[in-house]
Amino acid sequence: MPYAAVNGTELHYRIDGDRHGNAPWIILSNSLGSDLSMWTPQVEPLSRHFRVLRYDTRGHGHSEVPKGPYTIDQLAGDVLGLMDTLKIARANFCGISMGGLTGVALAARHADRLERVVLSNTAARIGSPEVWAPRVARARGEGMVALAEAVLPRWFTAEFIEREPVVFAMIRDVFVHIDKEGYALNCEAIDATDLRPEVPGIKVPALVISGTHDVATLPEQGRELAQALPGARYVELDAAHISNIEKSESFTKTVLDFLTEPK
Repeated sequence: MPYAAVNGTELHYRIDGDRHGNAPWIILSNSLGSDLSMWTPQVEPLSRHFRVLRYDTRGHGHSEVPKGPYTIDQLAGDVLGLMDTLKIARANFCGISMGGLTGVALAARHADRLERVVLSNTAARIGSPEVWAPRVARARGEGMVALAEAVLPRWFTAEFIEREPVVFAMIRDVFVHIDKEGYALNCEAIDATDLRPEVPGIKVPALVISGTHDVATLPEQGRELAQALPGARYVELDAAHISNIEKSESFTKTVLDFLTEPK
């Protein structure tokens, strides 16, 4: 498995498509409690048009779990460090949930490194201390298996869970094997982040995607984010929180249409 030493942390990544070709790059950033495998439905369609870079956020998957605290500056800096290591001058970026928050930070603070950005099932301010403090305590005290029963039913609609038990089982398997301290540290980083004041200054072309049934990042928050982003496009899918899996075909088409349209 390929790793890159970025900001003192070993990050696991994967590249699909012709790495040494001339296609533009797209970077995919995972949600809290998942890893780069969550992008499996998008990899093949995207790699027809892009060089696709996926990575496990610090504290997740096969990436290292450095000591905390973690900050949104670090999460964005990890992306920039990975780009520098792989000699990627500019890229498109697509992130979901925590990955979307990372995308907001990158667009606000490092616009020169981005072409276009997709911000899915996210907000410039996600949750509150009343949400995150108990989540952190439970992760550290009871572990990821206990937390899975509370968190994962919020990721998908009940209909999807019933219809796709194997997919849900695979998602759960990834979740319960996330390092509990890595998960907790990322929760604290999200809780400490409020990028709402920075959003109006973003100049990077942006697409915001929400899920109609998302209870983690409400569609109202997605609409607010899109309205605050100059010229942003907003699309709402008939999904809950992990819309790129629940409505994979619609999600992929929406993202590809946005990324490939002429400027």
